[in-house]
Amino acid sequence: MANAASGMAVDDDCKLKFLELKAKRTHRFIVFKIDEKLKQVVVEKLGEPTMSYEDFTASLPADECRYAIYDFDFVTEENCQKSKIFFIAWSPDIARVRSKMLYASSKDRFKRELDGIQVELQATDPTEMDIDVIRGRAN
Repeated sequence: MANAASGMAVDDDCKLKFLELKAKRTHRFIVFKIDEKLKQVVVEKLGEPTMSYEDFTASLPADECRYAIYDFDFVTEENCQKSKIFFIAWSPDIARVRSKMLYASSKDRFKRELDGIQVELQATDPTEMDIDVIRGRAN
């Protein structure tokens, strides 16, 4: 079932790892990449539950596009422990134009495969997904 616009399928492992993150909280984050040879989105990296937001941002390449899921824990003003699942479309300014177009055209279909995303963020440089931006969008 490839996306007509981009021809990218979604590897079953992507959905499986997302369900593990959502239901069992076995991962703090997941980084996905488009494998152009296989014509599908695959899992590139999994973050341990103990890893920090800095570990997450460090796992995104500076010059290549990626999709990522981040499970953000926070405490509300009412002192309630909460968590929000962020979908981040990482598309750095210095990435290849073809890559940016491929990720942009495949994004909506890929997102539909992952049921339970609460906040979507588009980032073209690290400041656009700074921890303060994440905190601000979580509330």
